[in-house]
Amino acid sequence: MAPLAAGKKAPDFTLKTKASDGLKDIKLSDQFGKKNTVLLFFPLAFTGVCTQEMCDISKGISEYSSLNAQVYGVSIDSPFAQDAWAQKEKISIPLLSDLNKKVAESYGTLLPDLLGMGAVSARAAFVIDKTGVIQYSEQTPTPKDLPNFNAVKSALEKLK
Repeated sequence: MAPLAAGKKAPDFTLKTKASDGLKDIKLSDQFGKKNTVLLFFPLAFTGVCTQEMCDISKGISEYSSLNAQVYGVSIDSPFAQDAWAQKEKISIPLLSDLNKKVAESYGTLLPDLLGMGAVSARAAFVIDKTGVIQYSEQTPTPKDLPNFNAVKSALEKLK
């Protein structure tokens, strides 16, 4: 399955994230008209490459903010596992729980099986403009590879 290509309308979704007062719904289309959105799909919390990716993004979040972008991490982990991981690793970007794997499937990033553990999302990056159209789409060759963040930022630059 290939990830959705640039030029396609981004499938809307509502996913849960852990907030200080419980669970909160995040709806993608709430960003439309306000900010560009970066969706970073990753396989699993508490793993090496995923931790590196989310920590690096958290440390450089001001760069994305200056490009008028909201960044979300999306995985199949529960919002409670994501929250524990975020607190442990000081991850500051919102992490969205795709526990039923429907969003990964709709974006074409669902891997049928990873290391015999079942279906998880591939590592992928999407830049979605304020109108809800995908402007950049990348799925890495393997879950160990990181997306091309220079290309993500370049796509955001063009949308300023």
